[in-house]
Amino acid sequence: MTFRLTLVAAGRSSSRLGERFGDDRPLDSEGRLAAERAAPGLLPLAAAELRYCSPSTRSRETGDALGFTPLVQLALRDCDMGRWAGRSLADVMAREPTEVDAWLGDPRSSPHGGESLHAFIMRIGGWLDTRPAEDHAKMVAVADPGVVRAALMYAIKAPPHCYWNVDIRPLSTVTLTGRAGEWRLRVDGA
Repeated sequence: MTFRLTLVAAGRSSSRLGERFGDDRPLDSEGRLAAERAAPGLLPLAAAELRYCSPSTRSRETGDALGFTPLVQLALRDCDMGRWAGRSLADVMAREPTEVDAWLGDPRSSPHGGESLHAFIMRIGGWLDTRPAEDHAKMVAVADPGVVRAALMYAIKAPPHCYWNVDIRPLSTVTLTGRAGEWRLRVDGA
């Protein structure tokens, strides 16, 4: 069985400088407006047989703003950042520079007491590989940018350290086609 999954990155909930680990803030005014503007172009994705979203507030709000009425999937939650949750990278760097270096340098480390990058990617990959779908089914999932990156790393079998080299912008889309263990990245053009 093969199917098509389009991942939509959740809208903006804060400026890049205001981002925090494990942040569950709702869409900010710019994020809400951007989702409303993007809705007409992304509305065809609402015809997918299965529509999912991460449990984060911004993912749920983005899915609703786009007209998807998505089903929350707990497995699509962002990486568990343990004691760093709610803190900015700058704050953690100032207080725990050695731990941040270990976390950035070793995908299997979890100095924050949460989930390692490797475990996170494998969890998202496990979700991908267990999607119930009929042959040629279409699915859409609105997820936090980190979840989209993790799905891409798993799908194309990239080493986990490549995760840091992928920038996912709010409301961007990427499509994966295939089936468990045999994924292809599909890039559409105008």
